[in-house]
Amino acid sequence: METGLARKGILVTGASGGIGAACARAFAAEGGRVAVHYHRGEERARELAAELGGAPIVQGDLTDELEVDRLFAEARAALGRIDICAAVAGVWPSDDVPVWELSLERWERTLRQNLTSAFLTARGFLREVERNGEGSLVLIGSTAGIVGEAGHADYAAAKSAVLGGLLLSLKNEIVRVAPRGRVNAVAPGWTESPMTRGHVDPEAVRRISRTMALRKVAQPEDIARQVVVLASDELSGHVSGQVVVVAGGMEGRVLHDEP
Repeated sequence: METGLARKGILVTGASGGIGAACARAFAAEGGRVAVHYHRGEERARELAAELGGAPIVQGDLTDELEVDRLFAEARAALGRIDICAAVAGVWPSDDVPVWELSLERWERTLRQNLTSAFLTARGFLREVERNGEGSLVLIGSTAGIVGEAGHADYAAAKSAVLGGLLLSLKNEIVRVAPRGRVNAVAPGWTESPMTRGHVDPEAVRRISRTMALRKVAQPEDIARQVVVLASDELSGHVSGQVVVVAGGMEGRVLHDEP
């Protein structure tokens, strides 16, 4: 099926991570011209860029507005224009800490890494949309932002804000500068990636999949395919403000008796 993504300028944030790298590969497979963003994973980003035939690389801390402004300028210079942004970058704090033990420092750091970064990325991209008169933004949330996650209230709160107030405001604002501009989101459940390494071993999969119709965790490519579909004007041209959950039919109740 034709996606219409050939020759589009596409920025993927967090492309040095598992889901980000899968998104970059999926866009490149559709003929998109991808800029690979990383913060600290330079080696992985360079390997991915080489794999994609010498894709441009941009580095930056997405919680720093000056760095975000710079990386968008660099991506625009490398691509000519930025038509699509997949805002994949985010950080899941692996330590399980209930709210009564959660430090303010971790709370604020997690919100900066997941909510402030999404805001600054969206702001940078919408300035490109204003320049171009068109564009599509795909945010990455989490099922934690829909059903919560004990021990990770900071992460769940940040992702809930991304999937709720931020997404729904952006889809109404983007049309002020681009009548056909769109903003959507993907909410992954448990996904095998560097961020969750060690948390999705076979025993963990049996335990966490008791709330899922499909008793498996996602691969990064499962998420990337949905990002591509939402980014494509050909496939999703009348879809905006929507959240696609990629979580194997996860519910907030146990579906399987056996562990």
